[in-house]
Amino acid sequence: MKRSMKILAAGLLATFAFSTVADEIGEVSTTFNLLSPNSKIVIEAFDDPEVAGVTCHVSKAKTGGVKGAVGLAEDPSEASIACRQIGAIDVSKLGSLKNGDVVFKENRSLIFKTLQVVRFLDKKRNVLIYLVYSDKLIDGSPKNSISSVPIMKWN
Repeated sequence: MKRSMKILAAGLLATFAFSTVADEIGEVSTTFNLLSPNSKIVIEAFDDPEVAGVTCHVSKAKTGGVKGAVGLAEDPSEASIACRQIGAIDVSKLGSLKNGDVVFKENRSLIFKTLQVVRFLDKKRNVLIYLVYSDKLIDGSPKNSISSVPIMKWN
């Protein structure tokens, strides 16, 4: 019993330890609910916290209904990502990046499920790659999406 409580506490701590704020850009409804919020697809934007000049847009499903209204719904694992260079990138700072660094993390259920964006650097091709996926404390999902950002000089 003590071991399971330690695992739960570690999962909760990891979930709340990392937070990046995303700006909501817009949403569209996918199902109509008369007396509760609709299920929808939400588009959010966030800037890479370690690579100035890169912004990512993520679209993700959000569950409506009564459970969604009170925060008890588990949102689906589907998500899509598009990242672009929007300004100058300081290439001297890219050497300190580690492949698989989490650049965005968000809860998708009350406790156990998160949506994450991780960054990779393809040095051979001079490209940043962003991967979005969902995971659970016990069982994750293979559903994912990637976006590549070629590192170019900015005039």
